Formats: sequence, structure tokens, C-alpha cells
Amino acid sequence: MNEPKKLCRVEHGAMLAGVCGGIAEYFNLDPGIIRLLWVIFCFAGTVGIWLYIAAAIILPKKSEAYPGY
Repeated sequence: MNEPKKLCRVEHGAMLAGVCGGIAEYFNLDPGIIRLLWVIFCFAGTVGIWLYIAAAIILPKKSEAYPGY
């Protein structure tokens, strides 16, 4: 049976912590677009930086979310 998709950090193809890659994979988007949006969001204020750090701490790695991956 198909399991629902889980939001998690990617380990392969990650630039920093894999947050943007995980978000892009979850929504089936290009990781470059997500990274660009995140940079724009960071320049809009420091909230983007704090959200990235929080997501890097909270989101599990893909190997932890999907055992055997």
C-alpha cells in the first residue's frame, strides 16, 4: 500500500542541510527554484535564516523517515 509522502531533508544533492532539496522533492519542483526563493526570502529579513535553521533541526533525514532508503 502506498504511504503518504513525508517532508524530510535529502542527503544526496544537498547544498547545506538538504532542506531546500527536501521541500523541492516533496512538491515535485526543481531544487534550484526553491533555493532561489529561499535566498530572496532571506534578503527580505532574517526570518528566512531562522526558518532554515529550524527546518534543518526539526526535519528528519530521508534515511530516517524512510528506513531502507
